[in-house]
Amino acid sequence: MIPDLSVAWVIAFVLLLSVLLDRLLLRPVTRAMSQREGAIRSARELAEASRARAHMAADELETKTRAARAEVYRQMEEKRRAALERRAEVVADTRREVERSLADATRRVRSQATAARALLERDADALATIIVERVLGRKAS
Repeated sequence: MIPDLSVAWVIAFVLLLSVLLDRLLLRPVTRAMSQREGAIRSARELAEASRARAHMAADELETKTRAARAEVYRQMEEKRRAALERRAEVVADTRREVERSLADATRRVRSQATAARALLERDADALATIIVERVLGRKAS
């Protein structure tokens, strides 16, 4: 069997059609797909880099926040210690003042008590003399 000329034309048209499809459709589609894959790969790499930078920034923020919090706690502790020292000074000053006032008051009371005893003894002697004179009806010698 010998193929006739129509088979040759069909083969030629199929070859021509395959070349045209390759050049006009398959190559541009393949090129577009390759470009899209490259763009997707690039976008993923960019997203990964952005994620890494964001993670580093979050870690840095956490570190700075922790340091700032520690500094605030240190300052609060320092102020608390200073307030406690000031309180102790005020308490000590007040205690000294109270002790000084108490000592002064004790001295005054003792002095007044001594004066009152002396007055009572003098008055007691005078009253005793008056009582004796009234009871005896004459001056006691």
